[in-house]
Amino acid sequence: MDAQRSRDYQAILFETLPGDVLGVTIAHPTSALNAVDELLHRELARLFRDLKQERGARAVLLTGQGKAFSAGGDFDWFPTLQDMTALEHLRRDAKQLVWDLLDVELPIVCALNGSAAGLGASIALLCDVVFMARGALLLDPHVRVGIVAGDGGTAIWPLAIGPARAKQYLLTGDPVSAEEALRLGLVNFVCEPEALHADALAFAQRLAAGAPLAVQYTKQSVNKLVKQSLNVAFDHATALELVTFRSDDHREALAAIREKRRPVFKGR
Repeated sequence: MDAQRSRDYQAILFETLPGDVLGVTIAHPTSALNAVDELLHRELARLFRDLKQERGARAVLLTGQGKAFSAGGDFDWFPTLQDMTALEHLRRDAKQLVWDLLDVELPIVCALNGSAAGLGASIALLCDVVFMARGALLLDPHVRVGIVAGDGGTAIWPLAIGPARAKQYLLTGDPVSAEEALRLGLVNFVCEPEALHADALAFAQRLAAGAPLAVQYTKQSVNKLVKQSLNVAFDHATALELVTFRSDDHREALAAIREKRRPVFKGR
C-alpha cells in the first residue's frame, strides 16, 4: 500500500514504520532543499486531505529528505504567479492545505531534519509535536522577498510565542536556531541529527499506543484554538499576500536574488 501510495506522489514518500506509525517524507525529486514549487504545493495540499482518511496507522511521522525539511518557496516558481488566475488557485490550495492539516485526526509528529522556511515552517509548527535537529533553522522570510507571510505564519507564530516575538521574526525574516526555538516554545524537543528519527519515532509510537479516541479528540479540541487564530489572521494575510505578489517590491526582490545584490525597496 505504501509503495503504491509513493508511486501516486512524485515529491512525497510513504513508509509503514513499527508501532502503527505512518512515515511521510518530503522528498522533492529536483530540489535538494525540498523547495515549494507548483508540484510540491499541490502534493502537500493533497497529502493532508489523504491523511484525513488514513485508517491503517495511529500516528504520523513527518520529516524531510536530505539537508532541509522544506526551504520555502522556489524563487523560479514565483514569477509564474503574477496571473490572477494562478494566484487564486494558489490561495485556495494554501487555505485548504492548512485546514486539512489541522483536521487530520491522527497525531502528527514532525522530525525537523533541516531548515524549514515559509510554508515549510508553517507546516512544521502546525504539527502536534516537533522534534528539531540541532543545526536546523526555522524562519519565515516572506518579507525578504517583498510579500506578506500569508500561509499561516501570521497565526501560528504569535500563538506559539506571542505577538512581540512573532513580529520580531516575521518582520525581519531572521532565522531561529534549534536552541532558541526550544527556549521560545516553538518546538518541543531538540536532539542531535543522528538521533532525530529514532527519538521522533519513539514519541510517535507512544502516541500511537495511546487510546485512539482520547488522543484524537484531545488533539481536535486543542486545534480549535489554533483554528480560531487562523480564522482571525489567515484570510486577511493571504489576501494581502496576493497583492504583494504583484508589487514592484516583490519583482525587485526576485531581480536582486538573480543578480546577487541587495534589493532596493520603494513601497510600491
